[in-house]
Amino acid sequence: MDSEAFVFFLPSTISFHVSSRLLSSPFTAATAYPPRAELAVSASPRRRRRRWRPDLPGCGFCFSSIGINRIRTNKFVKAGSQPRQIACRTSRICCEHSPDTSSKRHERYQRQPQNVDLPELHPKKKKKPFPVPIKKMLQASRQDKRLAQMRIEKPLEPPKNGLLVPELIPVAYEVLDNWKVLIRGLSQLLNVVTVYGCRKCPQVHVGPVGHQIQDCYGTGSQRRNSHHSWVRGSINDVLIPIESYHLYDPFGWRVKHETRFDYDRIPAIVELCIQAGVDLPQYPSRRRTAPVRMIGKKVIDRGGFVDEPKPQHSEDCISLLAELDTFSNQQGQSSTPSNVTELAEKTLKAYLDVRQGVKKLMSKYTVKTCGYCSEVHVGPWGHNVKLCGAFKHQWRDGKHGWQDAVLDDVIPPNYVWHVRDTTGPPLRSSLRSFYGKAPAVVELCVQAGAEIPEEFRPMMRDDITQKKLEWLLDYSIPLQLSIVQIPIKGLHTIMVKRMYRGCATTRLKVRKDGPMELL
Repeated sequence: MDSEAFVFFLPSTISFHVSSRLLSSPFTAATAYPPRAELAVSASPRRRRRRWRPDLPGCGFCFSSIGINRIRTNKFVKAGSQPRQIACRTSRICCEHSPDTSSKRHERYQRQPQNVDLPELHPKKKKKPFPVPIKKMLQASRQDKRLAQMRIEKPLEPPKNGLLVPELIPVAYEVLDNWKVLIRGLSQLLNVVTVYGCRKCPQVHVGPVGHQIQDCYGTGSQRRNSHHSWVRGSINDVLIPIESYHLYDPFGWRVKHETRFDYDRIPAIVELCIQAGVDLPQYPSRRRTAPVRMIGKKVIDRGGFVDEPKPQHSEDCISLLAELDTFSNQQGQSSTPSNVTELAEKTLKAYLDVRQGVKKLMSKYTVKTCGYCSEVHVGPWGHNVKLCGAFKHQWRDGKHGWQDAVLDDVIPPNYVWHVRDTTGPPLRSSLRSFYGKAPAVVELCVQAGAEIPEEFRPMMRDDITQKKLEWLLDYSIPLQLSIVQIPIKGLHTIMVKRMYRGCATTRLKVRKDGPMELL
């Protein structure tokens, strides 16, 4: 063997490539490199590379590594014959591996995702997930119990001790003002954009006609082949009303089942703003000057019980209540706006500001929700009203399973199908994989002329071209071809669903003024 190269495959998936021309061994030969030995061993691309470069007299060897996946052999293989699975990246003599760009692409996609998955419906026979891990809850409970056994008072900070947080008082007033703008804007936009609601299920659709997607699970859906029974909707179908009991003193007596009619039911957002520092003469609230003291779960000093003052019932108060409640702003009672686009932009901005402000308030003030139903209570602990009719309510005697609430519990997004072309045909079940979703308020404002917010654009799937999708579905695509010539220009990315051989999903990438590649 005058000049040959061999690859040694070791059990640890490390291979050494020996190249030489001067040594007389059949496996090695002399090299023309300078008198220096270099070693670069890489067992895996993720492990740390080790280099050994001592100055040695005489001729040396030069080793390079080839990463091999799933190879277990101890035989000598000639360099000309490749194994079945070899990694794409190989290292030359004393060279660095090329940097992995897949992680960078993944990070860039996480910052600006192209498409996100549609929200899944929470099953009715399962409890909502806890926003705080159970381990942290148990750890905090054991710490409180340890302090209670030692008769040490529990350290409380505002607003946990009944005092207000001064920094959040302006935020509460801004949230209440934006809430009024949101209700007023939606009641006017309903005269321009049509909203439909299903009689048998809570599905809502925003558009000129109801969609034909067969996803109704209400009463009699089998006779209708899961088609919806559409009727004209109202503002309560777009902005789902979440109400809570108004408490004069959140740290006072709990609401019992027998005394539930003694308390008013108001929107949960309004109650949260009142407890955060907003003063409304219709709904008075107790403002403490001394903090509440607790040992464990027992309140040892709450400042005594104070009788709730009677609310005022003047004309100004009644007009103010009409601005805070969605039931008093039904369709047809508001006038048609003159500038629809400007009103849509203003309403959409108010909706985003309300969500952002409520999120800030909930970071400090406690809001509870039932883990089985949609009941919400604003306060340090839930009420004792036995009106829960959700999963296994008989085991709880109708009581709610209280846990910490999240933002979507107080302001439900109420996702609806996104309609890109309001003048086109209605949405169909065969193309539901290409449709996106958006909150009902966002979809209503977008159809009225507002610009799509960046945070909701990935879920609405505007980058998927929906033109001529019906013709593409009927087009037979061979399985063996890698490039398919389809006469379509101006399109960038199309998702086509194969309707044969197991209904596999195929992604087609279209170059502008060029062929279509089958990925």
